Amino acid sequence: MRQPVHLLPPGLALVTGLVTAAVVLPWLRFVLTIAMAKALAVLGILLLLRAGQVSFGHALYITVSAYTVAFVAQNAWLADIVLLLPTGIAMSAALGLLVGLFVARYRDIFFGMLNLAFSMVFYSLLEKAYHITHGTDGIRVPLPRIAGITLDRVPYEWAIFGIALSLACGAAFVCHRYLRSPAGQALAGIKTRETRLEFAGLSARRVLLLAYVLSAALAGAGGAIIACATRHVTPLLGYWTASGELVFIAILGGAGSVLGPLFGAVAFELVRVYAAAAFANTWQMILGAVLLGIILFAARGLWGIYEDLFARRARA
Repeated sequence: MRQPVHLLPPGLALVTGLVTAAVVLPWLRFVLTIAMAKALAVLGILLLLRAGQVSFGHALYITVSAYTVAFVAQNAWLADIVLLLPTGIAMSAALGLLVGLFVARYRDIFFGMLNLAFSMVFYSLLEKAYHITHGTDGIRVPLPRIAGITLDRVPYEWAIFGIALSLACGAAFVCHRYLRSPAGQALAGIKTRETRLEFAGLSARRVLLLAYVLSAALAGAGGAIIACATRHVTPLLGYWTASGELVFIAILGGAGSVLGPLFGAVAFELVRVYAAAAFANTWQMILGAVLLGIILFAARGLWGIYEDLFARRARA
């Protein structure tokens, strides 16, 4: 039996490291903010992975939330993060419910590809509806207030970073509690033996639908943060490669813990930034090599590596 790993020490270490990096290297503040936004979306992917399902189109909900924030922020009276974040999350959750009612009926590759299809349809609509979305030019997001206060650039960046980090940590805690609840435990039943779950009196479709809506809301939180941080929203947020990045991060971080998406998102963004700076024309190859190395030598991701080190120390 593997000794259980406590989440508090690595979680505190991660938060301390991120804050320290943001202070020592101010240019990393934006990179880490985007990393935490993507970690929120990957937490949603983690919930689906517990049910044995993977979505190749979850960038759809990031895009819906980001465009919601962009449209609502055009009204100066509503351009406050206190309003923009819940609105973006609510829109993503509502769309997740509508799509989930359909895709929750399917499993495995059909589940993943249907999500990809919905995402690409929405991406095409955003590009074609130029008079509304400005097509590939995107929409500029006015500088929003934070609790009624208008901040300068540097304080605003710190505030967004703090909000993103707080949301990611809070969402990780909520997901941890959810996965330990009866509804979260039932997700494993979908992965192993769905028929037994039905015999126990639980609807597998409803269990998966609940997890799907929650995952869409988490992706919506990430999309709202991205819109407020970059202050520019384009259809590329919903392209299939963006959804692939989320799956990449889930594999990189590992699905064994809710902290895996956080570690994976930070590692992914740092590798991409430094690879793009050092090898501008071949940075995708470096990302691919990292993913290949994780699959071959650490199939359980970064969190699996930490668990192995923890187990060795416990035996020693």
